[in-house]
Amino acid sequence: MQDNNAILLSTAYFAPVQYYSMCLKYPLVYIERFENFTKQTYRNRCVILGANGPIPLVIPVVKGRGPKTLIKDLKISYDVDWQRNHWRTIFSAYNSSPFFEFFKDDIFPFFEKKEKYLLELNMKVHETLRELLDIENETVLTSDFESVPETALNYREIISPKNKRLDVRFQPQKYTQVFSEKFDFSPNLSIIDLLFNEGPNSFTVLEESWV
Repeated sequence: MQDNNAILLSTAYFAPVQYYSMCLKYPLVYIERFENFTKQTYRNRCVILGANGPIPLVIPVVKGRGPKTLIKDLKISYDVDWQRNHWRTIFSAYNSSPFFEFFKDDIFPFFEKKEKYLLELNMKVHETLRELLDIENETVLTSDFESVPETALNYREIISPKNKRLDVRFQPQKYTQVFSEKFDFSPNLSIIDLLFNEGPNSFTVLEESWV
């Protein structure tokens, strides 16, 4: 029987709506820091909606000498100015959204300061988003790979761009997106898509998206 009070998630960069709809439902959220880094996941990428459709924003990372690097030790690469590129793309996509002006000053600092480690950046992003979304729960970094209670719901690998089929309990609620006149509703984009479009109503959308 699963513990209804705890869930285990991977770290994520401006995670998708599903991620935060689950955070809202569980009083205790474990964030894994002792797993090996996996490419092409939300750990170092998010997906937003631009004028031509979904756009992945990927943080480049420093590759270690060995084939495996623990997520807690993974360093961010600044060989290219990805921060400037990400912010320009976000600005282009959302500057006309209803709540961009309201939230931009909370989001922009993450594209100025250069954090050394991916996990460090992601956790600061996560804490800011929790505050903006009024999510009141406890977030705990794991102490080792096997230390999370077996009764906690393990979604470490389930919330992933590789999983095209969403969990049946996640039923994304539609909201008006910036380019809704061009595209059908795009579910489960980065949380910033919801935040910039719905503002204070984001909490309600998240709450109604997990059944």
